[in-house]
Amino acid sequence: MRFSLIAAVVLATSVAVALGGCGASDTTPSASPTKAADTLSGSIVVDAASSLTGTFDTVAAAFEKQHPGTTVTVNYGGSGALAAAIVAGAPVDVFAAASPATMTTVTTANLVVGTPAVFVKNELEIVVPAGNPGKITGLADFADASKKIALCDPAQPCGAAATAVFAAEKITPAPDTLEPDVKVALTAAELDQVDAAMVYHTDVLAGGSKVEGIAFPTASQFIVSYPIAPLNTSKSPKVAAAFVAFVLSAQGQDILKHAGFLTN
Repeated sequence: MRFSLIAAVVLATSVAVALGGCGASDTTPSASPTKAADTLSGSIVVDAASSLTGTFDTVAAAFEKQHPGTTVTVNYGGSGALAAAIVAGAPVDVFAAASPATMTTVTTANLVVGTPAVFVKNELEIVVPAGNPGKITGLADFADASKKIALCDPAQPCGAAATAVFAAEKITPAPDTLEPDVKVALTAAELDQVDAAMVYHTDVLAGGSKVEGIAFPTASQFIVSYPIAPLNTSKSPKVAAAFVAFVLSAQGQDILKHAGFLTN
């Protein structure tokens, strides 16, 4: 009987150890996905439309925080100029354009992975210096030669959109300057160098107290779509694809919405 009791104790102990071992083994796979996610590493360059200035810095920082092994450098400029540089061979991993037309320049050159996705939209708005010294009231003032007016170059999305607006309103604008991108047009208003400029709603918000925005009734008919896509010339394709996915994610969309963009 004594030997049977000892044997029973030994057997129970062995079973407990075996079960404990199984428990430890079961917890290992659950840690693997997190470890795998943390292994994403590499550096990418993102070419982004100038109207995304600042906002994409926030997006990039949030992405890097989620993936500590990555580095995102954002290069801003007019979408048309950025597209031309990409086709010419600029080392870019992701392109975020301010119009489908400028993205088409890159897709036609067979440089895009998959189909570009629209990640935000934007709306045109008149911007004037704080206090509205030029007494601008609406679109008609853009045809007044006595007013100092800034527009984007028609080759850029903001310029092409403004051209469409004026054509629809049968207004012939008289710009004093055609700017290479929307941020330069905004700066002209911020510095009181012009009486008015045509920019995006998000730019008016970015200008803060330096400027005032004047909406016009037909603006909603000329919504501008922003497509994004990774490029097949990327040396860090996994990071490029992950960044695009992040921009389209709930977290990325929330950052963009906070900046005033119209999100999906």
